[in-house]
Amino acid sequence: MDYRFLLDLAIILFATKILGLVMKKVGLPQVVGALVAGILVGPAIWGPLTGGRFVPVRSTQFLTFLAELGVILIMFGAGLETDLKELKHSGLKASFVALLGVAVPLALGFGIAVPFFGVHGTDNVLKCVFIGVIITATSVSITVETLRELGKLKGKTGTVILSAAIIDDVIGIIVLTFVIGMKDPSQGKPYMVLVKTALFFVVGIGVGIGLNFLFRWLEKKYPHRRRVPIFSLVVCFVYAYAAEHFFGIADITGAYLAGILLSNTKETGYIERKVDVNSYMIFAPVFFANIGIKTDFSGFQVQILLFCVLFVLAGLGGKILGCGAAAKACRFSWRESLQVGVGMMARGEVALIVAQKGIAAGLLDEIYVAPVILLVVISSLITPIFLKLLFKKESGLPLAQSSPVVSAQADPSADARGDMTVQDSSAAARSDVEENVTPEPVTESVTPDSAPQA
Repeated sequence: MDYRFLLDLAIILFATKILGLVMKKVGLPQVVGALVAGILVGPAIWGPLTGGRFVPVRSTQFLTFLAELGVILIMFGAGLETDLKELKHSGLKASFVALLGVAVPLALGFGIAVPFFGVHGTDNVLKCVFIGVIITATSVSITVETLRELGKLKGKTGTVILSAAIIDDVIGIIVLTFVIGMKDPSQGKPYMVLVKTALFFVVGIGVGIGLNFLFRWLEKKYPHRRRVPIFSLVVCFVYAYAAEHFFGIADITGAYLAGILLSNTKETGYIERKVDVNSYMIFAPVFFANIGIKTDFSGFQVQILLFCVLFVLAGLGGKILGCGAAAKACRFSWRESLQVGVGMMARGEVALIVAQKGIAAGLLDEIYVAPVILLVVISSLITPIFLKLLFKKESGLPLAQSSPVVSAQADPSADARGDMTVQDSSAAARSDVEENVTPEPVTESVTPDSAPQA
């Protein structure tokens, strides 16, 4: 056996953590640090410098498997963090903002892609559509922390942004599922993709209702026991497998739906915390670093540079126009409408996940990861600045950009990009105390499952 994979893991975990902390210091999401770390330790930099003779970490099948587990866990965590009650009460305003926040960027993305890919043939049309799909995703972790600092998180604008972001991601995942399904020739006629997608959600939700009752029983009988999050992972992996194998749709769709179905149980917070530990320790850093490791700049030409500029402009402008126009139609003021548009502008891990899924499905080449990374960096940097300018008269706070602590509610892989905050650590400590003092039945007192929780 070749034990090189152990060194690869050590390099990746060290590089992603160090670069993540650096990005945190300068006010960027730590996921950007993980991406940059992947580029710095991968062939994109070391290949041209050494002629390919020395590369710290190369893309391997082992890393690909770990990265796939990482993205599944990230999307499962995102589903767990989805607040169904908030979705129910968000009303038509947030739904309309989310709908236009998907439709306008999708149209702009398609428009800028046509000159580069053309519309001759189904494959080229799907490529153009997929460019639009990438920029539909929203990550409002930076927005959440900025609004919290300004005292506007629970205000009119903040509530609409948070609710719309959740609905936005759900719509985006459904569109991604449809586009990837269209790419697969085995899917047959286009209407079969819609039928299979709809069937998956019907079957998944139907089974999920029964699973919800099962988990409520487990939580009542075994509160704060590790068997509950372990069984939740079983559900996550089964749903991810069933989505790909039986319905021909993306595995992340299955994982996301599994998370949503388990998001309203008593132990959801406990499950989420345990899943996050698995995610941010190994799998999520490997996923984000692997994107950088696979990035190839050898084909980076003037045409790609032009595409990068248009892609970023479409990504930023699409959210401002779409979400802002929807807010204005819902009788928000001009300033409030612009606040909503800018608040939905930031991109993060979901855009990267969508891009990687498209590349894996053959919709795009690896070179097109670069524009996505650029959009994530630029949107993360300018969103808090613009928001503070828009709220300046209302808040009276300085414009100095604080180092954001990524919110778990808005960003499913927050812990994957940094150490736990003081509040998170305290919550975890309280949870561990509860686990230690919760009695187990005498018959199980000597089993490993009832040992003190670490």
